[in-house]
Amino acid sequence: QVQLVESGGGLVQAGGSLRLSCAASVRIFSINAMGWYRQAPGKQRELVATIISGGVTNYADSVKGRFTISRDNAKNTMYLQMNSLKPEDTAVYYCNLRIVPSDYWGQGTQVTVSS
Repeated sequence: QVQLVESGGGLVQAGGSLRLSCAASVRIFSINAMGWYRQAPGKQRELVATIISGGVTNYADSVKGRFTISRDNAKNTMYLQMNSLKPEDTAVYYCNLRIVPSDYWGQGTQVTVSS
């Protein structure tokens, strides 16, 4: 059974930084697609960033230049470095791992950015 555990969320002032981690219970080196999503209150879950096995990354326009997604295959862990945080980044952040045909999700970690 695939398990994903996020950590690193918290309360931070606008302009601050946080680093989220997503530890997987399986080896991730052969997994092509991994990513971070977020869901703010009253809104749909949205893509934040993805990374594929070759290291190619993709970002939502709203976070480009501020967030960096990375993965450490040796530690079976994915990261999201978030800099220059804004109040509109406030949401529950979820990590996602895709092993076709299934999608696996973590439990989420709350990020709150105060103005």
